[in-house]
Amino acid sequence: MAGIIIRPRARIFHGHDWVYASEIQKTFGDPEPGDLITMKDFRDRPLGCAIYNPQSQIVARRISRRKQKLDAEFFNRRISQAIALRESSGIDINLCRLIWSESDAIPGVIVDRYGDHLVLQTLTLAMNINKQIIIDVLVELLSPKSIILRNDSPMLKAEGIEPEIKMVYGENPGAFTVEANDIIFEIDILDGQKTGLYLDQLDAHAAIQKLVKGKRVLDCFCNQGGFALACAKAGAASVTAVDISESAIEATKRNAELNGVEINAIKQNAFDYLKNCEEEYDLIILDPPSFTRNKKTLNDAMRGYKEIHLRGLKLLAKDGVLSTFCCSHHASRELFLDNVVKASVDAKRTVRLIQNHGQRLDHPILPAIPETEYLKGFTFQLTPSR
Repeated sequence: MAGIIIRPRARIFHGHDWVYASEIQKTFGDPEPGDLITMKDFRDRPLGCAIYNPQSQIVARRISRRKQKLDAEFFNRRISQAIALRESSGIDINLCRLIWSESDAIPGVIVDRYGDHLVLQTLTLAMNINKQIIIDVLVELLSPKSIILRNDSPMLKAEGIEPEIKMVYGENPGAFTVEANDIIFEIDILDGQKTGLYLDQLDAHAAIQKLVKGKRVLDCFCNQGGFALACAKAGAASVTAVDISESAIEATKRNAELNGVEINAIKQNAFDYLKNCEEEYDLIILDPPSFTRNKKTLNDAMRGYKEIHLRGLKLLAKDGVLSTFCCSHHASRELFLDNVVKASVDAKRTVRLIQNHGQRLDHPILPAIPETEYLKGFTFQLTPSR
């Protein structure tokens, strides 16, 4: 088998599974992009096997410490293990992320399940080449009515993969509903901009529900109403949801109608709304899309986060609660927390931390691979004036 020899002090010797071009000492056997290769250290000791793509900054991604084949048996075993993990975690297996890339030892493969329908992403070249095997195994194990390939991630460019969204099994289900935390969501996994239901935030929805009874709630960057719906269903006195996307606001209104709740859904830039708002709120939720996808723009992103934190804190009533989230792995939990602290100093408000949030158990985290953890969140309460 062709392969690579890895330089000393590379991250793979510290538990990570990625190998960058700068960490390769030698390539042997003339491997092709998308091949499965063997890896050795500088003393010729085996380090396992990896998928290979010299076009990518991440040239190799380890899939095992032993020899493997990218065949039906391999994918059946790995996917079965991923399903078993979700079942043992008490997650609703019919509404969850079934496969989470490196965390399930299938780098680049993501599968979300919405009842009888699956959404598949193959974000690495090797997995994209083998996607038909993956589809066949998913059909064998889960008997879905449909599988949608949703390869629309910006990560594809680095792997040399053309983006595409298409049906790969079954027929287009169109818009349909699912239920999570006793809330009904309408989703469209083929033609919608996004599914409209962020599976990684379902635990946070449930946690925030416990704080909202009788409260005036503002949900900024509401997308299709996840937090807003949770608050309205839990007995909030009023719920205002803000998003710049007209389709997101229309979806929020439809979801509110499905659940028999009232939400004041406003199409507006959330930054502008926070800046110009003259109302007070008892609870404000800030769950924006990622402000950065790389380290180069991290400082700009943190300025954006500080702006919304500062504005949000100033709109809180006495004893008010701010719940804020960041979905970029480039911004560490510590950096994000420090951002809120600095905003509270500028706003002349003191906050106490009352809840920590993270991605749900169906998005497992490997501590040695920090990229598997991306979602972090905090809920704060204003302290009495001192």
